[in-house]
Amino acid sequence: MTPGARLAAAISVLDRVLAGEPAEKALTNWGRASRFAGSGDRAAVRDLVFDALRRRRSAAALGGGLTGRGLVLGLCRATAQEALFSGEGHAPAPPGPQDAGRAPDDAERLDLPDWLLPELGASLGPDLAAVAEASRLRAPVFLRVNTGKTDAAGAIAALAGDGIAATPHPLAASALEVRENARKLQTSQAYLSGLVELQDASSQAVVEALPLADGMMVLDHCAGGGGKTLAMPARAKLQLHAHDANPKRMNDLPERARRAGVKVTLTERPEASAPYDLVLVDAPCSGSGSWRRDPEGKWRLTPESLAATVATQAAILDRVAPMVRKGGVLAYATCSLLDRENGDQVRDFLARAPGWTLASELRLTPLQGGDGFYLAILRII
Repeated sequence: MTPGARLAAAISVLDRVLAGEPAEKALTNWGRASRFAGSGDRAAVRDLVFDALRRRRSAAALGGGLTGRGLVLGLCRATAQEALFSGEGHAPAPPGPQDAGRAPDDAERLDLPDWLLPELGASLGPDLAAVAEASRLRAPVFLRVNTGKTDAAGAIAALAGDGIAATPHPLAASALEVRENARKLQTSQAYLSGLVELQDASSQAVVEALPLADGMMVLDHCAGGGGKTLAMPARAKLQLHAHDANPKRMNDLPERARRAGVKVTLTERPEASAPYDLVLVDAPCSGSGSWRRDPEGKWRLTPESLAATVATQAAILDRVAPMVRKGGVLAYATCSLLDRENGDQVRDFLARAPGWTLASELRLTPLQGGDGFYLAILRII
């Protein structure tokens, strides 16, 4: 496919996304209907679609409207590639009067929802603009070294053997940042043999901050795909349990655990194995710290859905608190940048839960390289 044809394909996918179809589904459907597109073409179209979604407001302003064409034209105008709209072959038609754009205003340049700006500003303070800019960029690809099988140097060497360049990242001792050929990862021997796992560096930093020790009985209460579940045994010998409100999210966890050489007990009734020495709650949240990975989430979020999420977080904290043994730890984490989901949520819990104290907090934003994350370590006396 020519560069112009790739733009036309991205426009068609974005029109479906703007009509309500999830981006991954729209891309899959386009790929199935476009057998002529090679792997490089599919990757390029995917990148265009997600770049447009990350920059939806500013691109729409530059491109003359919130349409697939407007978003892609806006991206091209921002990078001085408007000439690709040539109309030649399969390229989009040249811009006309209907495509007149304008410079984005201050709010549009942040590429954030208007209704959320005051709350994000209060939470981030002077970092708001820099964090917003970081969230408009593609997230780096991070790996976690499985220290039960190798060390960072060994993992880097194994990846290099597969043609993948990676370097250590300062957010976590186990973190590597992929510099070249990230798309080779999931077919690489280093990955298939369990030497490395895909995991954001901030997520790894959260696990490193947990007060784990040999012999602990640990519950990962909102395990999802199990990234943090699998990272914890690298720090200590644990009796490890994993739970998720939607058990299907953990479907791949047994195979991933086998590949990593880790034993995990999946449970739909975590109360049955209580009490635990440590319960990790990586709570459902706005996802505002990871919007560069999930830009659709930025535009799906509403005041009503945020309020419902905050209520869910509180209910989870109230549910798991009795599962922690005296002297134990409740670790509350979100990939959110909002105080309402983080420090304010923890303070509300402490106000209604006698005997609990806040031992420490960790706050990370994309300015440190990884996703935005929050962690509170709570102890029961």
